[in-house]
Amino acid sequence: MPRLRPLHGFHAVGARLRHDAASIKELYVDGARHDARMRSLIARADECGIRSIAVDTRRLDGLAGRASHQGVVAMAEALRMATSLDDVLDAVPADTAPLLLILDGITDPHNLGACLRVADGAGVHAVVAPKDRAAGIGATVEKVASGAAESVPYITVTNLARTLRELKERDVRIVGTSDDGPRSIYATDVRGPVAWVLGAEGEGLRRLTRETCDELLHIPMLGAVESLNVSVASGVCLYETLRQRRAPGD
Repeated sequence: MPRLRPLHGFHAVGARLRHDAASIKELYVDGARHDARMRSLIARADECGIRSIAVDTRRLDGLAGRASHQGVVAMAEALRMATSLDDVLDAVPADTAPLLLILDGITDPHNLGACLRVADGAGVHAVVAPKDRAAGIGATVEKVASGAAESVPYITVTNLARTLRELKERDVRIVGTSDDGPRSIYATDVRGPVAWVLGAEGEGLRRLTRETCDELLHIPMLGAVESLNVSVASGVCLYETLRQRRAPGD
C-alpha cells in the first residue's frame, strides 16, 4: 500500500476531495466541532464514500505534527503529477503559450505555499525550483497553498541554470525580476511562452541565474519599502501576463 501522508486544514482537505477523493484513505475530524463548515466537509466526504472518524484534539495534534489543523486531518496518498518540465510543456495545448514560475532560493514553506496559490490562480503550468535551495512540499505548504499544491506541478531540478537554457531551446523566454532591471514589467510583451524567475526577498537572484535570463525587469516601487514578498511579486508578474494575454473585457 502506498505510504500515506497527512493533509490538514479545510482548504487542503477540501481540495483533495474535489480533485482525487479516492486518494484519501482516512479522514479524522474534531468530535467536538459541529458547525456548518464541518458538517459541509463531512457531507462531501460521505458523498465520496469516505467515512469521517471523530477524535479528540490531542489525536488530531499528533496526526498533524502539532500544526494548525482546524479540526480536520486526512491521511492520503501523494498525488501523481508531472515530474519533468518536458512532460509539462508537452501537455500544454498548441494554442496556449506556456507560463512557468521559477523560484530561486525560496526556502520558507509559507512563501512557497503562497506562491503555489498565486500560480494556480494565474494558470501557471508549473512551478520550478532548484533542489538545493528550495522548500519541499509538506503539510505547511499544502495548508498555505489552499489546495494549489494538488493542482500545480512543483518540479525541483539539479541545475537551475541548465534548466533555464533548456527552456530557451524550447522557445520559452526567461524573464527575471530585479530591482536594477532596466525596464518595468509593464513595459514588455509577455504574451508568448514565458518563465518568470524570482529570487528570495533581499537576496534576489543568484549570479548565474541572473546571467542566464533573457531579460531583467523591475516592479515599480513608489513607497518607502524596497521590495515585495516573493509571493506578492509573483502575483504582480503573473497577473500582468494574464492581463496581456486576455482579450479586453474577459
